[in-house]
Amino acid sequence: MSQNKLFLIIPIFIVAVSLYVFTAGLKKKEENFPNDETTKNSGKVTNTAHSTNIKEIYLAGGCFWGLEAYMQKIDGVEDAVSGYANGKTENPKYQDLHTSGHAETVKVMYNSDIVSLEDLLEYYLRVVDPVSVNKQGNDTGTQYRTGVYYTNEEDKTIIEKILATEQTKYDKPIAIEVLPLAQFFDAEDYHQDYLAKNPGGYCHIDLSLADKPLDKKTETQSKEPKIDIYKYPRPSDDELKKQLTDEQYQVAVNSDTERPFANEYWNNFEKGIYVDITTKEPLFVSTDKFESGCGWPSFSKPINEDVVKYSEDDSFNMNRTEVRSRSGNAHLGHVFDDGPKESGGKRYCINSASLEFIPYEKMDERGYGYLKYLLE
Repeated sequence: MSQNKLFLIIPIFIVAVSLYVFTAGLKKKEENFPNDETTKNSGKVTNTAHSTNIKEIYLAGGCFWGLEAYMQKIDGVEDAVSGYANGKTENPKYQDLHTSGHAETVKVMYNSDIVSLEDLLEYYLRVVDPVSVNKQGNDTGTQYRTGVYYTNEEDKTIIEKILATEQTKYDKPIAIEVLPLAQFFDAEDYHQDYLAKNPGGYCHIDLSLADKPLDKKTETQSKEPKIDIYKYPRPSDDELKKQLTDEQYQVAVNSDTERPFANEYWNNFEKGIYVDITTKEPLFVSTDKFESGCGWPSFSKPINEDVVKYSEDDSFNMNRTEVRSRSGNAHLGHVFDDGPKESGGKRYCINSASLEFIPYEKMDERGYGYLKYLLE
C-alpha cells in the first residue's frame, strides 16, 4: 500500500470510530433517561403510565412536616404535599395562619390499587390524637386542628364509618372534622419535604408507625359500634314529665304498655335509627326491623348489646324477659325467641312510646351522623 493511500484511509477510519462511539453513547443515554410517564416522588420512582386509580384525600393532623413525611412512607402513596386548607382567605402565608382560619394540611395522592382510603385513614389515626381540640403534640392553635377533607362525596361514607369505629375507643367525642375540601394552597417551598431537607428536625409523630402492618378488623368488629353511655345522661323524673307526653311517661317510666296497631312506629319502615325517648341513646336500626304481625315495632337485635339490659318479668301470670334501656332505664318492651331464624331468632317487641325515630336524612343534624354507615 502506498504512503498516500495510507494517509487517506487513517482519517476515514478515525471518523468512523468516532461516529460509532457517539451513536452508542447517545443510545445508552436515551435508554437511561426516564420517559414522561414516570414520576419521582419523595425518593420513590413510580410508573403511572397505566394507573387509572390515582385518588386524593386531604389530612390535617397538627404540624404538617411530620404528617407529610409519614404519609410518604406508606406503600401506595404517590405524593404528599404540605399546604393550607379550608380557611377564610386566598393564598395564605405561614405567618397568616393565626387569623386566616386555615388548617395545616397534607394533600395525599394515592394509588387505590395499592392502598385503600380505609387503610390510609387507619394509618392517619395512628399518629393523631382524635379527641384533642386544636392541639397536636406541642402545637396549639386552630391551624393545628384535625380534619379529613374530601373531594369525592363517596369518600364521606368511608370516612364516617372509620371514625365511628374509632369513637368506640374513647369517652370523649372525636374532634376530627369531616368536610368537603373548600380550598387548598400549597405551602411555601421550605415547608415541602422539610424533614428530608432537615434530618432530625421537629416532628411530633413516630414515623416508624408507617412501617408497622395494619391490624385487620373482622367485619363484625367494624360493623358494630360501641355507644358512649356518658353522652346520654338520664334527666330527672320531673324533667321527663315536662319533656314527654303522658303516654310516653307512663310507658317508659312507669312500665306501662301501649295498645298494639295503634302506636306510632308499628308499621314504620323508613330508613333511620330509633333512640331512647328519655336519653336519646341509640337503640335500634331500621335495617333490623321486621313485620312480625304483633302490632308493635319488632327488631331482630339492638344496635349494640351494651345499650339494653334484661330482667325477668312475671307480671300478668306470664314468664317474660323485659328489655330496658341502659342509660335511661326506660321500659322498652320484651324479647322473645320467635324471631326470624336467619337473623338470630330473636324478636325485640318494643313500645313506640319508648322510642324516638331519627330519619336517615336528619341523622347528621341530630348528632348521629357517625352511625349512618350502619344503614349503607
